[in-house]
Amino acid sequence: MPSLLLDTPALNAPTIHQLPNGLTIIAEQMPVNAVNFNIWMTVGAAIEPDAISGMAHFLEHMIFKGTPNLPSGEFERRIEERGAATNAATSQEYTHYYITAAPQDFAELAPLQWDTLLNPSIPDEAFNRERLVVLEEIRRSEDNPNRRTHSRAMELCFERLPYRRPVLGSSAVIEQLQAQQMRDFHAQWYRPERMTAAAVGNLPVDELIEVVAAGFDRAVSMQSRLPFTAPQLPTFIPEAPFSEVTRHEYEDDRLQQARLIMVWRVPGMQQLDETYALDVISAILGQGRMSRLFRDLREERQWVTSIGASNMTQGTQGLFYVGARLPVENVEKVEAAIAEHLRSLQEECVVESDLDRICTQVANRFVFGNERPSDRANLYGYYYSQLRNLEPAFEYPARIRTLTPADIREAARRHLTPDAYGIVVARPATAGEIIDNG
Repeated sequence: MPSLLLDTPALNAPTIHQLPNGLTIIAEQMPVNAVNFNIWMTVGAAIEPDAISGMAHFLEHMIFKGTPNLPSGEFERRIEERGAATNAATSQEYTHYYITAAPQDFAELAPLQWDTLLNPSIPDEAFNRERLVVLEEIRRSEDNPNRRTHSRAMELCFERLPYRRPVLGSSAVIEQLQAQQMRDFHAQWYRPERMTAAAVGNLPVDELIEVVAAGFDRAVSMQSRLPFTAPQLPTFIPEAPFSEVTRHEYEDDRLQQARLIMVWRVPGMQQLDETYALDVISAILGQGRMSRLFRDLREERQWVTSIGASNMTQGTQGLFYVGARLPVENVEKVEAAIAEHLRSLQEECVVESDLDRICTQVANRFVFGNERPSDRANLYGYYYSQLRNLEPAFEYPARIRTLTPADIREAARRHLTPDAYGIVVARPATAGEIIDNG
């Protein structure tokens, strides 16, 4: 396979090993005194019915609450006594768990990770205690002004797709979930064909694969529940681009400055070739002190306190996002200025020397973010779990560097119209109560 790093000696290529049970193991030896073990699953908030929204994230919490073979707290104790680290994350399309350990401890700790993942006890009492933790996490999220505005933007952008729902779920749903529902959800979805296990670090590849496969087999042999029939992943259809400016404004008495978010529906991982130019456009517009929006609206005109842009590539459909903090009296002119910058991208080609500089920044940011064992295991687990293919991970820097000014202009014309988008504006409340104009 091609090297991940540009203009450097080739790296060892990862080995992909498929087990008969459907589990995919990706292993790579790196000369670093650590091993990162990442388990990625195509189980996230997007697959949840509305009635159990938030279940995937709640289950991530419960995975660490013990198994029939490991009392609650024992996994963390054994991880910590070896100086290792563990954590997990849930998103719309995936849940992943990882440990980072010294190479000599990997054979002992990896099976423990499998046991927690495949055999969680999910006892009623612990479930009800952890429910309070999740509800507090939701409350803190709702108290965060930036997250509140982002949540409104997701709801505005996606009318039907499940991306409109928060990964944490809602308090109303979490409060009524039952432990047995979680046990059933786990049995249905935490299956080998939904899993990609990536192990990267300073052990021979054959040894990494053997430890991962043996740990999985051992954990499966301890299972006591009857197997469920594997459900099919739901099929989603991308939503049409905005045909006009769709506006949602509200007042928030906890804000000192206004928040503005403009969003466009753009291609996701199902149309990966369409995403590269959008990644670069987001850097041109709003990443770094040399970006157009930052220099114009933050440094020169001083209309905003902060501003940035991002291209969020999700599975079915992506989201191009421009967000700003600003004095409320500047909202209308900042919105107009952002639209004008997009119009400029559509009408004039980016200067080739500027594009070369920006493409180098985007490509190198990707490369520099994938140098450690944990970075590399994340990279392999993410791409393979989402696409069943690692080539896009290796090709990303080269694909970015081959973009031309005409490619950038065409992507802006096709996906980022300055006359049709979603916009959320949160204004500091002028009275004692919050007035929602949405």
